[in-house]
Amino acid sequence: MRMHNVKTAVTLGAVALLAAAMGTASAAPPAGHIPQGQSARPVIVDCVWHPQVRPADFLLACGDGNSSLSSLRWSHWDPGSATASGVNVVNDCKPYCAAGRFHAYPVIVRLDHPQPWKKDPQVQHYTQMSLVYTDTRPEGFDRMVTYPLWG
Repeated sequence: MRMHNVKTAVTLGAVALLAAAMGTASAAPPAGHIPQGQSARPVIVDCVWHPQVRPADFLLACGDGNSSLSSLRWSHWDPGSATASGVNVVNDCKPYCAAGRFHAYPVIVRLDHPQPWKKDPQVQHYTQMSLVYTDTRPEGFDRMVTYPLWG
């Protein structure tokens, strides 16, 4: 019975954190938010179509919040690419996502392939993200994973 209470508390805590993050995101522009059309550098577009430069955190799994980047420290951000170190926080979804545990994995993040942003073609946005796991990594993941970015 005690283990069930701990799992329930952890799950409710994770849901509360996600709700707080989403509430904050909808209440005010996120850190690193760039007003539309005012960026000379490429941006990264978040889940709610806000352009950002050098964000400290970035949600990868927009639908369920089961993967995000946090504690991002950007070493460069230029017209061709951007690089940061940080942490990929991933839900193991065991035995299922609502009961899963979040684990932190150190990563190097690289953004590439800027293209005109559909919402504002005068703004360039990065269209590809690569994560390199520098230590442990989520089960079933390769050492380097590349994702297309929305935009």
